[in-house]
Amino acid sequence: MSLPSTPSFRLDGKRALVTGAGRGIGLAAAAALADAGADVTLISRTKPETEAAANEIRAKGGKADAAVLDVTDVEAARSFVASAEPFDILVNNAGSNRPAPFVEVKVEDFDHILNLNVRSAFFVAQAVAKRLIEAKRPGSIINMSSQMGHVGSARRSVYCTSKHAMEGFNKAMAIELAPFGIRVNALAPTFIETPMTGPFFQDEMFRRSVLDKIKLGRLGQVEDLMGAIVFLASDAAALMTGTSLVIDGGWTAE
Repeated sequence: MSLPSTPSFRLDGKRALVTGAGRGIGLAAAAALADAGADVTLISRTKPETEAAANEIRAKGGKADAAVLDVTDVEAARSFVASAEPFDILVNNAGSNRPAPFVEVKVEDFDHILNLNVRSAFFVAQAVAKRLIEAKRPGSIINMSSQMGHVGSARRSVYCTSKHAMEGFNKAMAIELAPFGIRVNALAPTFIETPMTGPFFQDEMFRRSVLDKIKLGRLGQVEDLMGAIVFLASDAAALMTGTSLVIDGGWTAE
């Protein structure tokens, strides 16, 4: 009798690109991929944070480099990806939120959130996929969505709009890119304690309302996502595409 072998979660020899990588979920994604053996490129708009993150990964024995790039500049992002060796893995993480009651949403805030969370993410994924197709290489695109791409929430009408849009293009991209061996999946976390969400939780009433909905009774930490990111990037998820991995402590189960 021959026992089956567990597919490898290792990423040795793979090149990974992480957007919004200077802190929070992006930094955790970069660290996780590097720990699994990938050569990681971290990009964000903030040079000191991104370079410090890359330096720390290298200090731990990982492979990493940093670049300053505003992904809302689609032409600059396209040029950056086109000039680099193909990236086998993309963590499409750069994002933003400006909570407000629906009737008070400002046009400039709507445009800011959709421009970063949808438009930029869409075209970064397109640029990475084009390079992989040209090189005839398979790959894994991980779109950083949210539980808010599966539900609705007060004061988050625009953010929900952006993440529901991401869940949609995640599926459509998966269908089109499957013939090229490029897998596309979304990761949909609950509220994770990061520099972006920290100010929200200074409101004790809001914090309690969030904890009431997370059935496991705690806010998420970036470490809760790291294993899932490596899984989606690796051969362990070889038959997984066009879906969304929800890590929400049970929020959407109800």
